[in-house]
Amino acid sequence: MHDDRRITEVRLERFVRERINPAVYTRMVPLELSSWEAPGEPVPALEAMRQEFRPQEHGAPWGRPWSTTWLRLQGEVPESWGSRADTAVEVVVDLGFTLEAPGFQCEGIAWRADGTIIKAISPRNQYIPLKLLGSGMAVDFYVEAAANPDVAGGWTFAATPYGDKATAGTAPQYRFGRIGIAELDKTVWELQQDVWTLAGLMKQLPLELPRRHQILRALERMMDVMDPDDVAGTAAAGREELADVLASPAYASAHQLVATGHAHIDSAWLWPVRETVRKCARTFSNVVALMDEDPDFVFSCSSAQQFAWIKEYYPELFTRIREKVRSGQFVPVGGMWVESDTNMPGGEAMARQFVEGKGFFLSEFGIECREAWLPDSFGYSGALPQIVKSAGSRWFLTQKISWNQTNRMPHHTFNWEGIDGTRLFTHFPPVDTYNAELSARELAHAERNYRDHGHGSVSLVPFGYGDGGGGPTREMLAAARRSADLEGSPKVRIGSAESFFRQAEEDYQVLPVWVGEMYLELHRGTYTSQARTKQGNRRGEHLLREAELWCATAAVRAGFAYPAAELKRLWQLVLLHQFHDILPGSSIAWVHRDAERNYQAIAADLEALIGQAVAAMLGPGNTTFLLNAAPHARDGVAALGAAVPATAAAAATVSAAAAPQLGGYVLDNGVIRAVIDADGLLVSLTDYASGREAIAPRERGNLLELHRDTPNEWDAWDIDAFYRRNVTALVAAESVSVAEDGSSVRVVRTVGASAITQLITLAPGSPSLAITTSVDWHEREKLLKLGFPLDVRADRSAAETQFGHVLRPTHTNTSWEAAKFEICAHRWIHVGEPGYGVAISNASTYGHDVTRAIREHDGGTTTNVRLSLLRAPKFPDPGADRGQHELTVTIRPGAGIADAVQEGYRTNLARRLVRGAAPVEPLVAVSSPALVVEAVKLAEDGSGDVIVRLYESLGGRARGTVTANFPAKGVRTVDLLERDIAVPGMEVLEGAGALGSIAGGAVAADLTVRPFQLVTLRFAR
Repeated sequence: MHDDRRITEVRLERFVRERINPAVYTRMVPLELSSWEAPGEPVPALEAMRQEFRPQEHGAPWGRPWSTTWLRLQGEVPESWGSRADTAVEVVVDLGFTLEAPGFQCEGIAWRADGTIIKAISPRNQYIPLKLLGSGMAVDFYVEAAANPDVAGGWTFAATPYGDKATAGTAPQYRFGRIGIAELDKTVWELQQDVWTLAGLMKQLPLELPRRHQILRALERMMDVMDPDDVAGTAAAGREELADVLASPAYASAHQLVATGHAHIDSAWLWPVRETVRKCARTFSNVVALMDEDPDFVFSCSSAQQFAWIKEYYPELFTRIREKVRSGQFVPVGGMWVESDTNMPGGEAMARQFVEGKGFFLSEFGIECREAWLPDSFGYSGALPQIVKSAGSRWFLTQKISWNQTNRMPHHTFNWEGIDGTRLFTHFPPVDTYNAELSARELAHAERNYRDHGHGSVSLVPFGYGDGGGGPTREMLAAARRSADLEGSPKVRIGSAESFFRQAEEDYQVLPVWVGEMYLELHRGTYTSQARTKQGNRRGEHLLREAELWCATAAVRAGFAYPAAELKRLWQLVLLHQFHDILPGSSIAWVHRDAERNYQAIAADLEALIGQAVAAMLGPGNTTFLLNAAPHARDGVAALGAAVPATAAAAATVSAAAAPQLGGYVLDNGVIRAVIDADGLLVSLTDYASGREAIAPRERGNLLELHRDTPNEWDAWDIDAFYRRNVTALVAAESVSVAEDGSSVRVVRTVGASAITQLITLAPGSPSLAITTSVDWHEREKLLKLGFPLDVRADRSAAETQFGHVLRPTHTNTSWEAAKFEICAHRWIHVGEPGYGVAISNASTYGHDVTRAIREHDGGTTTNVRLSLLRAPKFPDPGADRGQHELTVTIRPGAGIADAVQEGYRTNLARRLVRGAAPVEPLVAVSSPALVVEAVKLAEDGSGDVIVRLYESLGGRARGTVTANFPAKGVRTVDLLERDIAVPGMEVLEGAGALGSIAGGAVAADLTVRPFQLVTLRFAR
């Protein structure tokens, strides 16, 4: 037979475009419009409705960037419209949409006059059923239209003025499209869905497969029997021609897909947080409206923060959501406060994401999420499996690893083993998107791409418009119904994430294992972009540690009223800003400006709490005490206590005479010795204990290097490997001199339009050299790194992560290792060889790189450790990182891992000297230096019990005792939500007459823990 396949396919495309699509609405009449533009930020609905609305012309331009225009729509439904069973009356509102990029342009939400939400208006969801208006045949309602500008701009990554109201301008962004009452032809709409599913499936099938040609000929017959001049009258006949191919069942071996409704709404990104609140209301109102129409529809919704916004700002909608949660349709997932970044948040912050998220869902809905849900975060810390399990969850989902540039993950369903040995059932949906439309192309890709065929047979598909919101549509639900059991397609069923995981566990019982972090081979620049945001996060985390410790201590020692509500509020604000487009620095200027302002407020509020607690704890007096919030003794003060500090060691000497040939300075405090040359570079660093030189021969440390930083795309997100090929070493200094304090060396440099001043300080008795780099940064598309070439043969680096550290090779034997050319570390990074190592700590820097080279002149190995201090990307914030920065780094020679851990805490917890009357004993004492206390607080339930969270920090098995230094009646192990659990290897010791006792009858817990094990103890008072 002659091949006319392509002719028929082109005929079909035009028939759909010119005949079926226009016939979905048979007729339409315009509505009367009036409008009011909010002069500034958005206002509540009832307040807007009280304003003076003026006549609004159809088709007129509207909407300066980020503004809100309120429309009032009025009219009467013509007689006889919607009277036939196969028709329905709807209002269609086109605010000037383009069908591309839903969620990244204007949006609207429809309101009744009584201030209740009807549903949202978006590019691919422009209709409002008449029955939802509740006004009979009269139409009278409001639309809150948001003129959110197209910041993405077609993803060219060009600099845009739209990320800041101050630069966005006032020109109207949109022009109203059709707005009127329309009659929907249900039969034509159903035909439209039939054709969309079948035509999509046909294109995915191989040409040699009979099924493809059967579908083609059915579609051809459909066009033949229909009258192009009377689509409505012949649509039923067209559907009949398609009935048989739609009814043909799927292959018995077809892959199974659990489709769960979803809307991955970024809590901030190319829009500010205030707009995310409205995006959530728009999306969730659409979802609830769909649920009213389809009781089988299930929607998975993460981020307790977004539920909390709805509860606060849209209580009537929240009530409706609560009803759908009870019915099992609106399903909270993830159990986190937000879908956070997982590379940079500290251990306690990562734990609190689950404490606050799961706590909210339990208190509001009585539901505990059992899955962690992070489809879009930029890589996944190896500490996550333990944290997730410690929160009482059992499954993990991600999608982002499909973005890897170099390597492909070998599995889609597997056990993920964390740094401590915890294993977590993990799924990585092979559909490769969290914004699926349930198109035939997506479904076919999920089946073809699944890497575990023959072992497993089911995967998950999150469907619905996300990022900027919108969620599932009725068209997607129609596609799911048609693909439930369709020959040539995977089998699709609508279900919850939990139902998928339970099915997958039963389906695939002997799982492969992935060990360690899931490093994203992309978006490596997010460890560095927007340094002030990262600095605010790090400072906020440590102030929260101090505030909780001292407030708990004051409550136990002095009856201080523990400020639980205020601490919870501040924790939630810090957790919000750890969202995966805020902390990583990949949002617009507006978002980061808000974050910096919030961090300042957080710091002020926490300092006030600390001040109040300390005053109650120490009492009035003139004795100077050191408050040591670190988990290690400091200056003679016990960990977690307050006492008079030991007499300071002799001050370091700064001498020029000791290095006359270098023209620089020597800093010496009797513990370490550092030599700074005439260029302000570190040419020698030795510790007296080992006598060994840390700086590689013929090399210089404290070397600032400026790189060209022009990634191929995703400017704020990416550092591409070719950046290394264009570098300027900032060697020459304008001046190198002794600072005013007489104990530091000041180095001044200029690069381009930026001024750099470094203060190199050696404190009395300190085992580390501190370098504070102050930068007035005005470069564009540049990356500033600070390097230390070390005389160490290190085959791997150790970088702090949550509750432990991760080891990464310094070589590039494999493509997996080569891809990790930029890595994340928290407070410290360490490189070493047997018997010797060097630790480098930081106060707010996360991006690092570690390379190694063999020296020709002596055969030794130089391991070069560099910190990424600043970037200057142009998208989405063209002014990113411009301005003043102060970045602190320390380098400690002769250091082991234990020294690195201690150095990290010292650098991030500044000495806090206060006046008072009496010292304060720590609430708890820990006998083993390997066991590090990460948090001391009072219990979430208000009982007054003391919670102590600690972990093994060195990567080995450890044994130690945690003793309560206050009256307690028992201690038990609990999970992150402070519920009782059994921990193998822990013996609980309680007061006399109980299980056991220690000296003085104090309550203690004797622990034997595995490497990096996390333990939470609850001491009952």
